[in-house]
Amino acid sequence: MKKRLLSNIKQASSNPFVLQSAKTMALRVGGVLLLFGFTFFITNTYPARIVGQYDFVRSFLLVVGSLCLLGTDQSILYFSGKLRSSNSIFSLLDVYRKMLRIIFFVSCIIFLGVLAVGERVLTPFFNDPQVFSLLLKASAILFFHSLTLLNTEVFRAINMNNVSEVLRNIIKYVPVIIAALVLPSMNLMERLPDCFLLGFILLGIGTTIMAFYYLRKMKNIGTAHTTSVKEIVITSYPIAVSSMAIFLLMAIDVMFLKKYFGDEVVAYYGVVIKLMTILSVIVLTINVTISTKIAELYTSQDHSQLLKVVRNGGKMIFLLTSPAAVLLCLFPSTILNLFGEGYASAREALIIVVIGQWICSFFGIVPIYLNMTGKQHMLQYILVTAVVFNFILNSILIPQYGMKGAAVSFSLSAIFWHFLGVLTMIRKDNINLFKKNESTSRN
Repeated sequence: MKKRLLSNIKQASSNPFVLQSAKTMALRVGGVLLLFGFTFFITNTYPARIVGQYDFVRSFLLVVGSLCLLGTDQSILYFSGKLRSSNSIFSLLDVYRKMLRIIFFVSCIIFLGVLAVGERVLTPFFNDPQVFSLLLKASAILFFHSLTLLNTEVFRAINMNNVSEVLRNIIKYVPVIIAALVLPSMNLMERLPDCFLLGFILLGIGTTIMAFYYLRKMKNIGTAHTTSVKEIVITSYPIAVSSMAIFLLMAIDVMFLKKYFGDEVVAYYGVVIKLMTILSVIVLTINVTISTKIAELYTSQDHSQLLKVVRNGGKMIFLLTSPAAVLLCLFPSTILNLFGEGYASAREALIIVVIGQWICSFFGIVPIYLNMTGKQHMLQYILVTAVVFNFILNSILIPQYGMKGAAVSFSLSAIFWHFLGVLTMIRKDNINLFKKNESTSRN
């Protein structure tokens, strides 16, 4: 038994895919730890009002940035594989240039849109005289923010995975971390959101220079392939819908909390969402590991083995998330107090969100299954429906219950769309996470 275990470990350690997966997960875990370290620092150093402004701008960039990117950050991977298969990977530079034009065009429209809405609408809506200035600055640097996200995936598309992960999980936080350390000594703490935004100008320019450098180094062999802007948009658009829906599910509650309760409550609730990412990292770890296996088994029509992998993945996600979920639910006040005075007021919201995500963890395999089995469009419809459901719940519950209302809305929406995903798996592929000893057949 011991020899067999050692043999398996040795075999795994010599597998390039396993090694790269291990490096990727190590960098992602490192990124989560860095994010929590930064959060500990700013919540204990900066007033909750300023932390709330930072979280508000961050949420705005997540949502509007996904619209600005139009899915190009994911479709660049598709075009990379397509061009590589035809020995035309050097043509990826042409695709990249056209994507830059698309992003610039959309970012200009969004900036003009914020200007058109104007201070007269935004200030009374959010009950905050500073909100227009924040949103105008955020939309002004939106192009550079989108460049940073696109370039992160460009490096992955040209097999520079470690560079991509370091940029995504570490370098992205460096400018705002440096600013956060320096600003208190200069009595300029209120400039933290501005420094966060300005950091993306440096990141966007720097990563774009790197991207052009490495793309131009691609050997000009094979036949050049021209990809039209129309083809890029058609390929990217469905991905953009799903990405924007997911970010909306994480941002609508922040917008409503900002409107009705102000920046301090946004800061308290923002810590709740960051703590929830502990469970999300576990789900991501399992999904990354088995995603290719799901695609392989589905393509080969090995339904019995596919069912086994899906069920085992679901059980593993649930078991691994359980200790963290139990810990967060048993000691919510103790954990929240670590972030500073006032954050324990989010105790009930934390418990609600964690329980909701704990339930969803059993179905954590659902989104990756739908993506890996050619059902991306169905996932889009599910997520868009969930966004509408989430908006209705937030508009009803947050004005009356504050953070608890936001937590209930977020959790019910998550459970709702995961449940719809399970029904889709059962109806389309007869893949049932509950029922045992069934025969599976794809419709």
